[in-house]
Amino acid sequence: MSSDAVSISILGSTGSIGTQVLDVARRLGPDVVRVVGLGAQNNADLLIEQALEFRPRLICIGNEQALEYVRESVGGEGIEVCAGAWGFDELACLPQAGKIVVSVAGAPGLSPTLQAIKAGKDIALASKEVLVAAGHLVMESAKEKGVSILPIDSEHSAIFQCLNGENRDQIDRIYLTASGGAFRDLPVEALASVTPEQALAHPTWKMGMKVTVDSATLMNKGLEIIEAKWLFGVEADQIDVVIHPTSIMHSLVRFADGSLIGQLGLPDMRLPIQYALLFPERVDSDLPKLDMLQTGALEFRPVDWDRYECLKLAMEAAKTGGTLAVVMNAADEAAVELFLSGRIGFLDIARVVGKTMEAHSSVPSPSLEEIRAADAQARIDARAFAGVDDGPVAFF
Repeated sequence: MSSDAVSISILGSTGSIGTQVLDVARRLGPDVVRVVGLGAQNNADLLIEQALEFRPRLICIGNEQALEYVRESVGGEGIEVCAGAWGFDELACLPQAGKIVVSVAGAPGLSPTLQAIKAGKDIALASKEVLVAAGHLVMESAKEKGVSILPIDSEHSAIFQCLNGENRDQIDRIYLTASGGAFRDLPVEALASVTPEQALAHPTWKMGMKVTVDSATLMNKGLEIIEAKWLFGVEADQIDVVIHPTSIMHSLVRFADGSLIGQLGLPDMRLPIQYALLFPERVDSDLPKLDMLQTGALEFRPVDWDRYECLKLAMEAAKTGGTLAVVMNAADEAAVELFLSGRIGFLDIARVVGKTMEAHSSVPSPSLEEIRAADAQARIDARAFAGVDDGPVAFF
């Protein structure tokens, strides 16, 4: 390993983003990217497989019941093993890691992100919920510590690239592009009967189940509006969403003089991942490249607001701010989980999220304790509005 290699710790290494981070690291080799920490919530077998390949210093399994199994499986390999939420915080502060990749699904990425920033680590962020729930805390802490928040989401990576060398005070408008999800061309009246299997059949991207369903409701774009607001210091009403079916143009920025700058590339998450890991360097890792002569027309459509009720709710949360965004995100996580398990219908997702938001009185600039309380109550309320009376899963 060369002296200028990037050393990373990956929170969520067995998920869709985490496995692609490891593919990028594999392509680049340990002289360019060295994996020193790995963490997964439940997939112990894949975590063990990854650990034996990359030989990190520390691995964490979120499910504490699997600790001994993981420890025995990597025993004698010089790999330390920890477990639970505190283990993820330890992984985020690993002294040997210069950059922390946060790709934990949902709100559980918040605490380790804040701990990593406190420890002076740069963050490669894939968990948009971290900024949705606590953007003010994360960005204030990052500014205070002088650390970088480098976005992995393809849309925010695109915006970040468009803004390189530009004066952010001259941003007029940001355009987030959206594929439209699995149901973009389905008649609106047919949405009531769609199945989880249909919702997971994304037309262009390969992603985890939660974000794929969010793509079908366009909640993912709502979360991205809030994320962009915090990352780039703009107001929610400066951000628009446009449907772009082929997912070639990843986002655009319009400046005060009317100029538009966009970033294009194949719909491959490894491209923004590599950019976040190596910024500001660009190297050829033999990933597929976009052939402009094969792209065809770049089609853009306005959002059909009757189809995407969740995006309306997210826009409301983005403009209101405070704990309303926390509640929206928590309710969506609960509702999507219920939809995927077949306990509510697709259109019930927006209904449950909307009812949960209506029941909440937003707290501006909340503390971490207020965020946790709002999150927990929203999960209880969401399941009640869904007609489910078993206990909610705690995410903080």
